[in-house]
Amino acid sequence: MLSGLDHLVITVTDISRAVDFYSRVLGLEVRYRDRERVDLMLGDIALRLHWTATDIEPRAATPTPGSLDLCLRSLLPLDEVERHLEALDVEVELGPVTRQGANGAIESLYLRDPDGNLLEISRPLKEAVE
Repeated sequence: MLSGLDHLVITVTDISRAVDFYSRVLGLEVRYRDRERVDLMLGDIALRLHWTATDIEPRAATPTPGSLDLCLRSLLPLDEVERHLEALDVEVELGPVTRQGANGAIESLYLRDPDGNLLEISRPLKEAVE
């Protein structure tokens, strides 16, 4: 019945601060839909930013900044990601650590966006990359 994910809404307190973080730190392409909605492109999936004070309907019953826990796949080795984050003064909260991903073992780094959302950046373990 379902085939995939089109977009995921991230509730934020400051659109411009979130756009800066996700584009500058994570390299996502920015597409402005209107003043209160911005899409950050992750391949063919949009991470859609909604401002907390928006009146966009329908929406989640209790949209709350900082409540998201999202795992993103990296094209780069995690040591390169770690160096990139360090160069931008973005703190890695945990990692690299081994975890179980949707399709097998992964190695992950954990960090937070400006609203406190937990972001996990992962790569398949070397044995699984071949």
